[in-house]
Amino acid sequence: MSRALAIIGLTTFTGSALLLSELRWFRRPSLVERLSPFAPVHARRSRLGLLSAASFRDIIAPLSNSVGERIARLFGVNEEVGLRLRRIHSPLDVTTFRVRQAGWAAASFAAGLAVSATLGVPAALAVFVTLGAPTLTFLLLEQQVASASAAWQRRIFVELPVVAEQLGMLISAGWSLGTALSRVSERGTGVCAADLARVVQRVGQGLSEADALREWADIASVVELDRLVSVLSLNREAADLGRLITDEARSIRREAQRELIETIERRNQQVWIPVTVSALVPGVLLMGVPFIDALNLFSG
Repeated sequence: MSRALAIIGLTTFTGSALLLSELRWFRRPSLVERLSPFAPVHARRSRLGLLSAASFRDIIAPLSNSVGERIARLFGVNEEVGLRLRRIHSPLDVTTFRVRQAGWAAASFAAGLAVSATLGVPAALAVFVTLGAPTLTFLLLEQQVASASAAWQRRIFVELPVVAEQLGMLISAGWSLGTALSRVSERGTGVCAADLARVVQRVGQGLSEADALREWADIASVVELDRLVSVLSLNREAADLGRLITDEARSIRREAQRELIETIERRNQQVWIPVTVSALVPGVLLMGVPFIDALNLFSG
């Protein structure tokens, strides 16, 4: 009991010190730290304190990245979290996400340890609660990113036929591929418009249009988008690119309609499950009564 209270007290003290170190009332910057922003870059000293949230983040970041990736792969998550964060346009990078994930897991571990020590649960249950709470917290945060990534891919698949048709019409009207991409990204409001805005930004940074589109396809990981990008890459080779894009848009729309029909049929089949059960159970009961009566009659 005393050991658990000591661990809780040490954890509380460390967390309080990290939080209070960010407040100017508790940590008054020195003269060197106040003048360092105006010094040359090579002459600046590190403004990180010995015990601060920033220094703690720099120390824990590599460990959080390596341990987080291993635990994610252990539970069957093979796609890199950095790719999923880029896919959903998250403001967090991999290091920030892993550090935040480690922080929530550590808080869950401390909470589970405190609850186990306070309630005096058996040792086996205490170990299960103490180790299960951080694991569950880690998996919940991982599942949030995975769900957001899957929803983003689904919205790309739904919006892609309309976006492809718009690109086809603009190119057939004489617009260049870069101007058409910029036009759709400015006028659109969906996830494809956000991705196309990033494509246009990458083109402005020096990438070619084909490379920027291929980067978008690699990040999105949608089969239909990969085919559309392959068609768009023929911009400098094909004379009737607008017609090819329109044909590809029709193909994507047919796949979306086929998937919609499959979903409707699946739901129609699911509707009959409770109907069948509600019809079979009374029928079995009605058949069982004379059967049991006949058995009692013959058994005498």
